[in-house]
Amino acid sequence: MQELVQTKKEVYPYNPTWCPGCGDFAIWASIKKGIEGTGSPREKIAIFYDVGCSGDMADFLAYWGFHTLHGRALPTAVGAKLANHDLKVVIVIGDGGCYGEGGTHFLNLMRGNHDITVIVHNNHRYSLTTGQMSPTTDKGTKTKSTPEGSVEEPLNPIAISLTNHASFVAREFAPDIPRLAQRITEGIGHIGFSIIDVLQPCPVFNPVQNHEWYRQRMVKLEELGHNPNDRKAAWNQVMRDDDKLPIGLFFQESKPAYHEQVSELSQSPLVNHSIETVNLSALIKEFE
Repeated sequence: MQELVQTKKEVYPYNPTWCPGCGDFAIWASIKKGIEGTGSPREKIAIFYDVGCSGDMADFLAYWGFHTLHGRALPTAVGAKLANHDLKVVIVIGDGGCYGEGGTHFLNLMRGNHDITVIVHNNHRYSLTTGQMSPTTDKGTKTKSTPEGSVEEPLNPIAISLTNHASFVAREFAPDIPRLAQRITEGIGHIGFSIIDVLQPCPVFNPVQNHEWYRQRMVKLEELGHNPNDRKAAWNQVMRDDDKLPIGLFFQESKPAYHEQVSELSQSPLVNHSIETVNLSALIKEFE
């Protein structure tokens, strides 16, 4: 087969339209570098986009993909993976779509250890709709939907992932492009469910948690001597009693992915199975 060579314009055809200073620019750059780092051919990558600012990335990457409904990038991506598990499947989604509307899907995909990589743009807001409270908004925060301050505690996605069987759990900071890109490469290369929660500054609708706010609080897990194969140690890091935000690889383990445990899929991808005429007459006769 003749090798396909794409120009930069063909792979990244349009310029983004995010607000100036948005962390999505850095995530966009990191995803491009991260995918390139896997060495996978373009036709073996499938990206599923959710609704929101993160979902707008569907217009700025020319890989095969699907722009889904809010919270539904998760099950749609799994459907593609089940049909053809030779694909590297990536999900681009916001904290609202993943932890809110798609929360149940998020839990069940971890339970099955589906071989997909979920990249969450976590800016603690529903920013496309101009800054309402999201599942990760800190308690007491005033937003357009909580003018007197949120009365709800924020969801802790790393803690949920650790207790709900995710096999690759990481958190990174959007502006650190080389580091995030490398983590994305690792996540895509991991066999099983990978979650990368990306701390994403939103200067327009969440100006308090700006770049400096994050940098004052972040600590790198590898500099703390953390062992990512120790789930209990990971739990202790994510449940710290100070204001520090650990970033890095919290936990990773090797175990069979969903498609490796299903007999119909273990030998070859479903898309390669032959379609034969099935005689249902005997089955129908049982109900006559």
